[in-house]
Amino acid sequence: MWLLGIAGEQIGDGSPPRVDIAVDPLDGTTLTAQGRSGAIAVIALAERGCMYNPGPCYYMEKLAVGPDVDPRRISLDFTVAHNLEAIANCLGKPVGDVTVLVLDRPRHAKLISEIRAAGARIRMISDGDVGGAIETAKPEAPVDVMMGIGGTPEGVIAAAALKCMGGHIQGRLWARDEEEAAAIKASGRDLERILYTDDLVKGTDCFFAATGVSDGDLLRGVRFFSGGAASNSVVMRGKSQTVRYIETFHKWAGPSSNPSSPWHHSNGGANQHQVGPSLHGGQHKGMFMSGHLNPTMASAYHAPSGLHMSSATPMHAMLLMDD
Repeated sequence: MWLLGIAGEQIGDGSPPRVDIAVDPLDGTTLTAQGRSGAIAVIALAERGCMYNPGPCYYMEKLAVGPDVDPRRISLDFTVAHNLEAIANCLGKPVGDVTVLVLDRPRHAKLISEIRAAGARIRMISDGDVGGAIETAKPEAPVDVMMGIGGTPEGVIAAAALKCMGGHIQGRLWARDEEEAAAIKASGRDLERILYTDDLVKGTDCFFAATGVSDGDLLRGVRFFSGGAASNSVVMRGKSQTVRYIETFHKWAGPSSNPSSPWHHSNGGANQHQVGPSLHGGQHKGMFMSGHLNPTMASAYHAPSGLHMSSATPMHAMLLMDD
C-alpha cells in the first residue's frame, strides 16, 4: 500500500493488492476542537500509481463542480467572471443564482471580491474543503462550485470522491513562499500546470469513504449512547459510481439497560449487524460490519475488484462489496 500525504510513506507488508491511499483522519481539526459542525474523517483509495503525489507542495488552487457542468467550459486559467458565466449557462440559471463555496481565509479576499463583482452568491466555510467539494456534486446541490486555495492531499481525496459522483475538479499547485516554490520546482513539478480530475486520480478503479465526526451537511456526527455509539458514513465506488450511506451501531459494552439504546433488545451480545442493503438473490450482497469497525478505515481494504474481510482482521470486520 502507498500512503499519500505523508511524504509518500509506504505501509503494509507488500502483499497484493498494491494501492495508493490518500487520507485525512480529520478534515476539520479546528471544527472539532471548537465543537463546531462539519468535521469528517476521510480516505480515498485507487490502484497503485493512480493517485497524484504532490511531493513538497501542501496547497493548491481548486475549482470543483458537479456533473451538470461541462468541465471543458471552465478553467483555472479563465477569470472568475468567465467561469461563473459558464457554470450558470450549464446549469440553466443566471449568475445571480450561482452559489460559490469558499474557505474563509485572508488569502481569498481578492477571489471573494471578484465573485461579488460578478454577482454570484457566496457561502463561506471555516474548514473542510473535502466535504465542500462533494457538496457541489450532490443531487440538488446546495452549492454550485467550490473555488479557492486549499490543501493538496485534500484535493486528491476530493478528486476521488467527485470521480465517484460524476463531478469534476481542477487543481494547480500553489506555493506559500519562494522557498516552497523552489522546492516544488526542484522536485520536477510544474507550478503553472493545471491538474484535472484524471491527473489527480487516474482511471475509475477508485473508492472514497467518509465518516461524520460532528454534524454537517454531508453526514451526521458520532452519537453516543449507553453502551456504544452510532456513526454515519458514505462509501463511494468510481467504476459503478455507486454511493452508499451507512448507519453503523458500535457496541463496546454488554446489552444496555437504556431502553433508547439500539442494544436494549439485544440477543445476548451478538455484535454483527447489517448496515447496508441486502438483496438476497440479487447482484448486491450488501455490507456487514461487526465489532468496532469504522467504515472510513474499512474502505482502505477494498481491492479494486472487491475484497472479503473476515472478523480476523485487525478491525474485526467483514465487508462484502459486489457491484
